[in-house]
Amino acid sequence: MCVDVQTDHQLPLTTPEAQGIPSSAVLDFVTAADEQIDALHGFVLVRHGHVVAQGSWAPYDVDSPRTMFSLSKSFTSSAVGLAVDEGRLSVDDPVLPFFPGAAPATVSGNLDELRVRHLLTMTTGHAEESLGPRVRWSEGDWTRAILARPVDHTPGTHFVYNSGASYLLSAIVQRVTGETLLDYLRPRLLLPLGITDATWESCPRGINVGGWGLAVRASEIARFGQLYLQGGMWRGRQLLPREWVAAATARQVDNDGEPRPEADWRQGYGYQFWRARHGAYRGDGAFGQFCLVLPEQDAVLAIVGGLSNMQAVLDLVWEHLLPAMGSAALPSDDTARTSLEQRLAGLSLAVPAGRPSTPTSARVAGRAYHVRPERQPAGETPAAAGPPERPVETISLDAVPGGWRLTVKDDAGVHEVVGAAKGWHRGHTSLASDEDEPVATHATWIDDDTCELTVCYLRSPFLRTLTLAFAGDQVTMAARTNVSFGRPEAAPVTGHLD
Repeated sequence: MCVDVQTDHQLPLTTPEAQGIPSSAVLDFVTAADEQIDALHGFVLVRHGHVVAQGSWAPYDVDSPRTMFSLSKSFTSSAVGLAVDEGRLSVDDPVLPFFPGAAPATVSGNLDELRVRHLLTMTTGHAEESLGPRVRWSEGDWTRAILARPVDHTPGTHFVYNSGASYLLSAIVQRVTGETLLDYLRPRLLLPLGITDATWESCPRGINVGGWGLAVRASEIARFGQLYLQGGMWRGRQLLPREWVAAATARQVDNDGEPRPEADWRQGYGYQFWRARHGAYRGDGAFGQFCLVLPEQDAVLAIVGGLSNMQAVLDLVWEHLLPAMGSAALPSDDTARTSLEQRLAGLSLAVPAGRPSTPTSARVAGRAYHVRPERQPAGETPAAAGPPERPVETISLDAVPGGWRLTVKDDAGVHEVVGAAKGWHRGHTSLASDEDEPVATHATWIDDDTCELTVCYLRSPFLRTLTLAFAGDQVTMAARTNVSFGRPEAAPVTGHLD
């Protein structure tokens, strides 16, 4: 049950009714999210500065760090605002003088006209993203590569969503402050909000990438949104200039040319913030990471998810939550509040139905299946634009207490993941990356000959389903990802008993 307590940084907790929202409306939102969209992972709803509801779908929670993808851009904007307030730069400064020696040999008139303001508003004049996969996966100079891209339009006249612009903003902040974006933000904004252990990806030259890569908690995103809702004020301190908050979240440019057809992506763009319908604005990141601020309702909604359709969850907000936000407190409704709390306490991702074991499982357990080199599929990583997949050498599945352990050997080493037959097993795996990542895994036999592992990568929206189909003396392992920047499925790999 919600109680009205407060720590140094946490927002106070109370009931929805105390802040003018029926518990039944929040329950309707949660139910619709369960039934109509592919995977919400967690949310924190704030009204009048109080957390009125929060929930997460097991195995996720709102208090674990998570990569926020392009929601990072709104923090980049905040750093620029602080640097402007300190007199270190201006939004009307030309960009090229910040990077002496990095400009191309021939500087076009459009590039020469590029200003900090254009980076903030995604109106750099580029016809497409300037920080593509080839640049990101290189060991080269990202700044030089971005500045070398053709600037096809006059800056300020053409909106194109462009993480290269955000990267240059990060590089400018580092140039004028002598600190990375993260280090610069830490004492000025993050620590006052109680964000103590944020991380941020960097390019090969040590510059925080700016456009993505920040990892924080959903509960911390809610506080960030509340800071903006309060005009940059937090606990009596003006952390961000009020003028910057107003400018960053206003409609600075039209984006009618935005190729996405969804309504909430065509409402205009500020300084690394999207405008939204109903007078709202937001920072957002790929696959459903949201900081949605509703000034007219004095509300903030932080969301994390693994969504293939980001507009769908906003539509549920407009349908269920927005119209329920009244102007005055409501009478207590113990029945509705109890129903909501019970629903929130029992949220969990759906997993495939199956059995803990089968006759086949006993036959194949502990046996090594060898993948013949000539049978290896060629291709790229399905979940992102990155290096090619590593060639698999052996596959084995072992019974462990309460579940199953998959072991895959490839040219990078041996990788394991353990899944629980009931619920989730929390652990780490390097199965899809060069480093161990925190995961929660479920394993079940969906038919006599097929074991399926559901691997939730807890710091990201990605959920990987590994299907091992056994037939005679061979196993075929298939992998698919819930959401991706590229192909969601990998080519299947077949191993044999030798």
